[in-house]
Amino acid sequence: MTVWELDFYRRPLQNAAGDPLWELLICDSVGAFQFVTYCAQAQASASWLLTQLQSQLQAWIEAGHTLPDRLLVFRPQTLHLLETAGQQLGIAIEATRRTPRLKHLLVERSRQYATLTDSLEARYTGQGYQPLALDKLPPVPLPEKLWGDRWRFASLPAVDLIDTVSDRMIPILSVPEALLPLKLGLASTVPIPGVVIDGGRQAMRLANWLQQSQPVSLGYIPGAPDGLILEAGLADRWILTTFEDTEVATAGQAYEQHKQLSQGLHFLLVQPDDSGMTYSGFWLLKPED
Repeated sequence: MTVWELDFYRRPLQNAAGDPLWELLICDSVGAFQFVTYCAQAQASASWLLTQLQSQLQAWIEAGHTLPDRLLVFRPQTLHLLETAGQQLGIAIEATRRTPRLKHLLVERSRQYATLTDSLEARYTGQGYQPLALDKLPPVPLPEKLWGDRWRFASLPAVDLIDTVSDRMIPILSVPEALLPLKLGLASTVPIPGVVIDGGRQAMRLANWLQQSQPVSLGYIPGAPDGLILEAGLADRWILTTFEDTEVATAGQAYEQHKQLSQGLHFLLVQPDDSGMTYSGFWLLKPED
């Protein structure tokens, strides 16, 4: 399977005429392909993007490769333009925060911009720039109709984590290969923290909503009151619950400490009840910049 990662957005650059520049950066997920070009902000459009993609795809195929199965995008501002172009290309567009190769290149290129002061194609403006920064809106409360009966913090040794879900028929299961404990180099004894929700009659409705929301990470946030904040989609944030219980807060602190030991890896489990007989949904999660 071939996957391309793509970003198309304004950079702290300008052309010789002083026009702000947008940069198109495309790469594949394994580092075999990389393409960069610029356009003036006035030219930045779905049609310009389509032309560039058609050219690169044609060259890619002529080199003996197969058409990419998916184009990944992490920036919300890029998504609509790419979806428009993707429809005409017949290639699936996937909105995801997990574009590791692309983000690595964006950080690398941001360090090179200051060297472009004498370039005729693109010149650095001197503006401050955070290549991966996205606007974060205040978190929105989870709709009450979705919340289940109760929830709790939990943990499983890394060695038991996958066995726990692989032996069961789980309607909704999200276990990305890149997040497997073995892929992250975690010792089998490392505890993987998580949150378990007993959803009762709402279990499947909640699991379906979570899957559609594309969970990324789930964090304990101390405050008045304390809460659980779900990062989802490209930039969505949801308040799953709030609480003022000191014992639960202590468990939340331990949960975050365990996440530091597990390289951020954690899980979310939704089940009808605490019998351990039936699971509705399971997600492996990890914070993503």
